[in-house]
Amino acid sequence: MNHPHLSRRRLLGTAGAAGAVGLVGGVVGGAVGHAAATEPGGPALSTVGSTAVPFHGVRQPGITTPMQSRGHLVAFDLAPDAGRAGAAGLMRRWSTLAAGLMAGDRLDASTGVAADAGPSSLTFTFGFGHGFFDATGLVAQRPAALAPLPVFSNDELDPARSDGDLWVQIGADDPLVAFDALRQLQRAAEGTAAVRWQMAGFNRSRGATAGEMTTRNLMGQIDGTNNPDPEDTDAGRRLFVPGDGEPAWMAHGSYAVVRRIRMLLDDWETRPVEERERVLGRRVSDGAPLTGGEERTPVDLAATGPDGSPVIAANAHVRVSAPETNGGATMLRRPFSYHDGTREDGAPDAGLLFVCWQADPARSFVTVQRKLDRGDALGAFIRHEASGLFAVPGGAAEGEYVGQRLLEG
Repeated sequence: MNHPHLSRRRLLGTAGAAGAVGLVGGVVGGAVGHAAATEPGGPALSTVGSTAVPFHGVRQPGITTPMQSRGHLVAFDLAPDAGRAGAAGLMRRWSTLAAGLMAGDRLDASTGVAADAGPSSLTFTFGFGHGFFDATGLVAQRPAALAPLPVFSNDELDPARSDGDLWVQIGADDPLVAFDALRQLQRAAEGTAAVRWQMAGFNRSRGATAGEMTTRNLMGQIDGTNNPDPEDTDAGRRLFVPGDGEPAWMAHGSYAVVRRIRMLLDDWETRPVEERERVLGRRVSDGAPLTGGEERTPVDLAATGPDGSPVIAANAHVRVSAPETNGGATMLRRPFSYHDGTREDGAPDAGLLFVCWQADPARSFVTVQRKLDRGDALGAFIRHEASGLFAVPGGAAEGEYVGQRLLEG
């Protein structure tokens, strides 16, 4: 089916657009339809279950794949005696596992958790943390871009839930498929790596809205409007390491910044809509900028009101974080919301599992976060509680595993 009115920019960052994953997959390498019936002679699985994302390719899946409704972020530390050989064996096992599960092959059905499901847009994305290179004796191959992130004034980081030697992002449009993928991943790591931390998140389910629209976060904010189009040549250079980049094993890869950001919802939800809109610089109702238009209307940062004051406040989130005010700093944001129950003070333990992608974290995330640190009105309503930075190499070709050029180079 041809949908010429759906641009790739609109598809990225939208849960409602996930139904078009077959179209998008066709553009970037070809999504595979998994035609399975729910019962003999019965209807085929819906597109939610039948869509498969290719594992092999120039880039790893889960970066430009339309956002799924369920996600797991998990970091591992290598066992002290694993070394380079152990890490290579683990990445080989994980890559084989990921390729099979993403194609709809359950491989190990001993738990039966996802035995009845199709691929459900399952993706695995693998990355290496700063400590991975010490643990494997590959310090000389550690990218300069993987330097530890600076400390920001709004940070309240828990070291036990930050960093890690290895990082894996799992996404799927079915929670049982995502959970089964997580459990199989963990079992495949036994004896070589142990879980350091794990976080679960969610987005709006496909088909929950009448039409395509950008998803909202737990503050009720439409989140992801200004994401760049990774297929745009200029944006692509800012998001992905070029094929002739350094180090060579990172060609076509990217760097993922992961932050657990708790939202102070009890405070936020009591504020009048007008105040929340001033904090954000956008209307709550439809995500349009306060300077007028619709959600995707460019923000007019120069616009002034009748009294001559800026329509978009000096500390409004949309102004402080805009590429125009940060030297063109560009990131691809792909977050999940999370809710982990209630804190001891009675407040909800809920917020955003922030994941952003860029070719150079120092020029992108760090530049913007430093600006936010100095005067973002939204900062009064959030707390950064966990953090990590990971080098995510390019995709694996047929017959290869992720990271092979590093581990066997």
